[in-house]
Amino acid sequence: MREYLGVEKSFDVIHLDLNYANKDMAIFFIDGFIKDDIFLHIMSLLAELKEEDLEEHTLDRLLKRYIPYVELATERDLINAANQVLAGQTALIVDGIDQAILIDTRTYPARTPQEPDIERVVRGSKDGYVETLVFNTALTRRKVRDRSLRMEFMQVGRRSKTDVVICYIEDIADVELVENIKKSLEKIDTDGIPMAEKTVEEYISGNHWNPYPTVRYTERPDTAAVHLLEGHVCIIVDGSPSVIITPTTFWHHVQHAEEYRNKPIVGAYLRIVRFLGVLISIFLIPLWYLYAVHPEVLPDVLSFIGPNKKGNVPLFLQFLIVEIGIDMLRMAAIHTPNSLATALGIVAALMIGQVAVEVGLFSNEVILYIAVAAIGMFATPSYELSMANRITRLVLLIITGVFGSVGFVIGTFAWILLLANMKSYKVPYLWPFIPFDFKAFMDIIIRAPIPLKRTRPKFLDPKDPDR
Repeated sequence: MREYLGVEKSFDVIHLDLNYANKDMAIFFIDGFIKDDIFLHIMSLLAELKEEDLEEHTLDRLLKRYIPYVELATERDLINAANQVLAGQTALIVDGIDQAILIDTRTYPARTPQEPDIERVVRGSKDGYVETLVFNTALTRRKVRDRSLRMEFMQVGRRSKTDVVICYIEDIADVELVENIKKSLEKIDTDGIPMAEKTVEEYISGNHWNPYPTVRYTERPDTAAVHLLEGHVCIIVDGSPSVIITPTTFWHHVQHAEEYRNKPIVGAYLRIVRFLGVLISIFLIPLWYLYAVHPEVLPDVLSFIGPNKKGNVPLFLQFLIVEIGIDMLRMAAIHTPNSLATALGIVAALMIGQVAVEVGLFSNEVILYIAVAAIGMFATPSYELSMANRITRLVLLIITGVFGSVGFVIGTFAWILLLANMKSYKVPYLWPFIPFDFKAFMDIIIRAPIPLKRTRPKFLDPKDPDR
């Protein structure tokens, strides 16, 4: 154990040689992972033991009488016991016993649950997932107090041994779906997953060069609970506040908890506005550029479309420069301290945008439509989907600039074809649009009242389809 854990090479790996009840004992733990007060209490009780207390059935007496703690386990394999020590548990090794006693007195540095930045709501719970696995499973159980809620534990990564939990409701979730997800996680063969859920996604989703996400992320326990009750499976990775929801379709990424925190008619309106924002973020720039370059395709009613002053830079280059500038501004906002964020916005809006228009580099319309498209991108609830749509818009703009209206039509058709051929664990990505299901499609387009939702989504093949 000393050699495997590198006791003398790492200051935070603690090994104590002890003698209680005339028996040699050794304790191994990681400094910072142990609850000092609890373990001090256990050691004080062991120190009071007499030799006759442990003469017979030593292991049973220690587990059932003399170590007053709830989370106790034994391990015969010394390597497995050492790995559990690295995971935060405490190993007690007693002379004469061929098993290590594992005492789960670990504690982790953790922040308190708070509302996620991306999934804010006006009304509703303000708690969100944190970076500690046990806290996240507790937050989930608080929302779903079902006896068949299952939390299956496994470790991923040969070296990192990252804790991963597969969460599902056994009476609802499809057995084949759960088994497929387990097999996907078991096939992960790598040193570690330091990027937590993102690394897991790349292993289980495939299609590495496809920008569109096939799983959904959430940092809200109530959102995860809704999906669990529908029959989805959640994957919780230690060290990440984001929980993976799978399988998902394209439409899952454009829904938000805010729609269900309002009256159905208001939620339906918000959803339609959000869909409009998503479409604008993809098609507004390529369409406007097409009409500006080929005004002959416009009817007389829309003849006003097009730049009044084209500027000194070709229109196509203007869009490319501003698109790259928007991304640079977004990245700069991420890396800028909060105290300087306002100053960055002023510099970008006034000193760069306004001056560039006044000197004739850009036209006013280019700045206007790029800003509207950016608003549509930020109105997309899923950050991953917004970035994928961002790539799609850029590709459509380039194809339209090179091939004109034919390029725009072919590019749009190829985009739809790409989404139609995608699957998330055998679930069509565009369901219920492709294949078409009228009732389910209307439920996606218009936020229906909760009392009218009497069945679970059919594409999940739930054991209990009735809500």
